[in-house]
Amino acid sequence: MEKKELAFAVIERLKKEYPDVACTLDYDEAWKLLVSVRLAAQCTDARVNVVVKELYAKFPDVEALAGAEPSDIEEIVRPCGLGRSKARDISACMRVLKERYGGKVPDRFEELLSLPGVGRKSANLIMGDVFGKPAIVTDTHCIRLCGRIGLVEGTKDPKKVEMALWKIVPPEEGNQLCHRFVEHGRAVCTARTRPCCEKCCLFDVCARNGL
Repeated sequence: MEKKELAFAVIERLKKEYPDVACTLDYDEAWKLLVSVRLAAQCTDARVNVVVKELYAKFPDVEALAGAEPSDIEEIVRPCGLGRSKARDISACMRVLKERYGGKVPDRFEELLSLPGVGRKSANLIMGDVFGKPAIVTDTHCIRLCGRIGLVEGTKDPKKVEMALWKIVPPEEGNQLCHRFVEHGRAVCTARTRPCCEKCCLFDVCARNGL
């Protein structure tokens, strides 16, 4: 099966399996998603969603976070792990948003990448979920599933996986496909336990099964 044909099959089957998907980080403003996705590195979305409630209660907007001492931010976000570096990045990012963008999150990919602590994964998430633009978020679930299924082989490098997917996935499908990878990766094609291949909707097209 050609890569594009395989990608189409995966997209259609995962749509049926997970018709309604969305980012599992809670946010109601773009800057909050920027904060949450930075905190989510090596931390569960569920824990981040709890921690940010206290953070936003004390620092309710971009200006407040921009003016906060990194140590004060660190004190709150420490349960997410890597507290010092995450607090430093959040503080710097909010200052740039305030000083350069008037408190607004830019909607251009390269500008997002220029923000402190924002990498390709974070920038793509913002582009897709906030601005509704084509995006491919290569998180651990996406990379793992693409390798197992046979969509992208021979690399676990996030950027290389992203670039390979752009060649075979229709732009309008990328963002939602990656959310579906997360759902499927948590429920079926798991990392820490044996994948539940016997109940996988992709079983007959998955390279893992030699088909």
